[in-house]
Amino acid sequence: MYGWIWRKLPFGLPGKLTGSVLLVIVAVAILWFWVFPAVEPLLPFDDVQVSQTDGVVPAPSSPPPVSPSHR
Repeated sequence: MYGWIWRKLPFGLPGKLTGSVLLVIVAVAILWFWVFPAVEPLLPFDDVQVSQTDGVVPAPSSPPPVSPSHR
């Protein structure tokens, strides 16, 4: 497929390089503005589970002390 596109682009090597760059830009624009927004609701990027919002990492909790009467 890429060979066919390369052969069909006009104006020699400069035209082929310019045409290739333009085709890539058009493909990226189509993905960025139409395809990605269309599939974004189907992706789980908003399913985030964060327990703290202040950025402080809690200290690890130690087990409760065992009293001698419970041994």
